[in-house]
Amino acid sequence: MTAHRFDIVGFDLDGTLLDTSGDLGVALNHALSTIGRPSVPQEQVMGLIGGGSGLMLRRALALTGGDEGIDFEALRQVLIAHYADNIAHHTALYPGAAEMLDALAAAGTRIAVVTNKPEHLAVRLFDALDLSPRFACVIGGGRYPLKPAPDALHAMVAVCGGGAAAFVGDTTFDTGAARAAGLPCVAVSFGFCDAAPAELGADAVIDHFDALIPALSRL
Repeated sequence: MTAHRFDIVGFDLDGTLLDTSGDLGVALNHALSTIGRPSVPQEQVMGLIGGGSGLMLRRALALTGGDEGIDFEALRQVLIAHYADNIAHHTALYPGAAEMLDALAAAGTRIAVVTNKPEHLAVRLFDALDLSPRFACVIGGGRYPLKPAPDALHAMVAVCGGGAAAFVGDTTFDTGAARAAGLPCVAVSFGFCDAAPAELGADAVIDHFDALIPALSRL
C-alpha cells in the first residue's frame, strides 16, 4: 500500500465519487416537461452539472428557451422532489472507487464528502447505496456557502478532528474551494469537468481511482 501524508481526504459527490448523471438527467427532464420544454439529451446532461441544482436548471433553461416568465424556484423544487423520489436508479460509484475507499480506510484515513448537493439528498443517496458508513462526515448544500467558497472544507477538517487534509473533485467549484481553503487538490478527468482536466487548477489529475493514493503520496 502506498503511503500518503493526509489524515483526511475529502471528496466531491456528483461526478467524483458517483456518476449521478442518469438520475439527475431524468429529474431535470421531468421538471422541463412540466413547463412544456424539450428534454435535454442525456449526453448533454453531464455538461450542465456542477454548482448545485439551481445552476444545472438555469443551464438547461438557457438551452431550451430561456427563463423569462418562469417561476424558477418552484421549478427547482419540482426537480428536487422528483430526484429525491428516484435518487439511485441509475447512480453508481465510478470504477475503482470502492477499492480506493477501502485502501484509504485501511490506512486509517478519515474520509469525508463535501458537495453542493443539498445535504439531505446526499445523505439519502449514500444511504440508498449503503455507502454512508464509509464517511466520517457528509457536508452538503444548506449549511455553508456553496463551493467554490471554502467554508464547507474548513468545516470538514474541523468535524474530522483536524490534521492534514486534501480534496478530490471534478470541477472548478472543487478546485477553487480547495485553493481558497489552502488544501491540496486532485481532479478526476472522468467526471463532469467544466474545463479541460489539466486546466481545472488541481495539483494532480487522475484518470482512474487506482491512481489516487499514488497521487496523494506525491503531494
